[in-house]
Amino acid sequence: MTALLALGAAVFYGSADFFGGLTARRANTIATVFVSQFAGLVLLLVVLPFLPAATISSRDWLWGIVAGLSGGIGVALLYRALAIGTMAVVAPITAVCAAMIPVLFAFGMGERLRPLTILGIALAFVAIVLVSQPRASSEAEGGPPGASRFFPPGVLLALLAGVIVGLFFLSLARTTSGAGMWPLIAARVTSIALFGLIAIMSGRSLRMNASATTTAVVGGALDMLANALYMLAARVGPLSIVVTLASLYPAGTVILARLVLGERLSFVQTLGIVCALAAVVVIVGTSA
Repeated sequence: MTALLALGAAVFYGSADFFGGLTARRANTIATVFVSQFAGLVLLLVVLPFLPAATISSRDWLWGIVAGLSGGIGVALLYRALAIGTMAVVAPITAVCAAMIPVLFAFGMGERLRPLTILGIALAFVAIVLVSQPRASSEAEGGPPGASRFFPPGVLLALLAGVIVGLFFLSLARTTSGAGMWPLIAARVTSIALFGLIAIMSGRSLRMNASATTTAVVGGALDMLANALYMLAARVGPLSIVVTLASLYPAGTVILARLVLGERLSFVQTLGIVCALAAVVVIVGTSA
């Protein structure tokens, strides 16, 4: 059951990131996050009356709020990275960084790292270096807009997004089973309020065209489903196994980007993606 829930979360996360990144290419990032998060909240509120009764503590409310802040900011950075970069490059980098957070947290709490975990971390850095290499055609053309001198566009944002998304994963995992889905509601209300405030203060419009709104709503619904499955899995099974399986979500993003957008990668970048997925498995799988 744990494996099925976590794998389901991975499938929905990967699909949600694709639709979110696609929307961010058609509208501003703030509007993309606000609309997608709002759509996810509406979906959860619709199904809430059909879920078992729950009792939420102040601790669960707190972790839900932390999840809302970290999840909202992390998703915004990720969507922006997906919008300006190659999806098949951005998604694995974010996943690797997100998977490393539980390991570093455990280390900070006094847990010793196993040799294989150290190997996985090293493999993750190798993956980041390989995936970050620009294609030869990009170098010849001077690089696409948004690229830095050393990284293709979106890579630095993907690194930061991964760290913050890792905090989101930790926050949801620390909620109690008795709280039901209420921590997710707290998370969504927090993130919606945050980006609504950002939109007001920055003067950015939350309006999008019909096409962008559709993909944003689809992405938000898929993301909420993924969050619910992940939180349930983290409550009934070992966190290391759950995060391992859920962190395989870039495979879905890569496949959709290849099929829908026709994205192509160099051999070195492909090798980097393989290393990134392997690193996710090794890092979290050996941290229990």
